[in-house]
Amino acid sequence: MPPKRHVLVADDEPHIGRIIQTKLELGPFRVTLVYDGAEALRALEQYPDVALVLLDLMMPIRSGLEVLAEMRGDARWKALPCIILTAAGQDQRYDEAMRLGATAFITKPFSPKRLYARVMELTGVEA
Repeated sequence: MPPKRHVLVADDEPHIGRIIQTKLELGPFRVTLVYDGAEALRALEQYPDVALVLLDLMMPIRSGLEVLAEMRGDARWKALPCIILTAAGQDQRYDEAMRLGATAFITKPFSPKRLYARVMELTGVEA
């Protein structure tokens, strides 16, 4: 059995983070859950095996866009797949996230099943 892929989930709404964590951990993933952008950057430093990042845009301390910009400016994380999660109606943020190098963009409320499929695809896990 291949090792579980490590996914970092950064969302300041604990119930959303837990939904994502529960869904992903049913499959070949292990999840580190953090609640703000500063914690997300510390987790990336702490866990070099992170295979994908799920980033909420609206977080305290450092926003998802700030975290994404920092990730893309660092050679270690430049190519790390990053899915942006955001509330509906934030089209200008979509443009900014894509310009900064987001891999995918998912609007809340989202389908956990669709999110899971996207994570599988972006981490190269065979279904």
